[in-house]
Amino acid sequence: MPVMLDDAARTAQQAADALGVRLGQIAKSIIFRRKSDDAAILVVTSGDRRVDERKVEALVCPDGKRVGRADAEFVKARTGFSIGGVSPLAHATEVVVLMDLSLMRFEEVWAAAGHPHAVFRLMPQELELLTGAPVVDVAVDLDAEHIAREQAIEQVTARGRTVEAAGDVVPSPCISVCRINAESGLCEGCFRTLGEISGWARSGPEVQRELWRTIGQRMAAVRT
Repeated sequence: MPVMLDDAARTAQQAADALGVRLGQIAKSIIFRRKSDDAAILVVTSGDRRVDERKVEALVCPDGKRVGRADAEFVKARTGFSIGGVSPLAHATEVVVLMDLSLMRFEEVWAAAGHPHAVFRLMPQELELLTGAPVVDVAVDLDAEHIAREQAIEQVTARGRTVEAAGDVVPSPCISVCRINAESGLCEGCFRTLGEISGWARSGPEVQRELWRTIGQRMAAVRT
């Protein structure tokens, strides 16, 4: 039976806060786009975990191709749901589903019911049965994620120290990581969106400096 929340829960944290449960008990649905055949890949994982795209690729890309981040139009067309309310069940088209092992830590989990205000409760074993998905390890190793993030912050911070003295040529935040996080939409190296990265060269020095300030705020937020 779906439970209707008073406010929209477009993120796992919002859902956990509204329900009064642990963040990990939120079964979030992340959609990827397989580049070889344009198939939709849905990964259901705990709200306190992040999906490792390389692990997903190893499982669903036998041809060696990659998966990419799915945009809102693709998600809606393939699942029938909008981002923020994607259910792990009842999709509009055939979707490849993987279920992350991290969900098995809990006796019960909560998943989106097709709308940002709607969720439903079930046991992880029931979710496995209903989706028919294999239970696999596709989460980023927490220690490795922490180390990589700290290294990126240190490199970007060092580059940022030259910004104010740069005059009309503002240094780019890019540290050649160039990998967009499917959940946050930010590059895991420079903490910019795809739009911000593509628009950098066309922006003037003041706009670029303002973006540097935004990057600093984002880096501070992930460290809290």
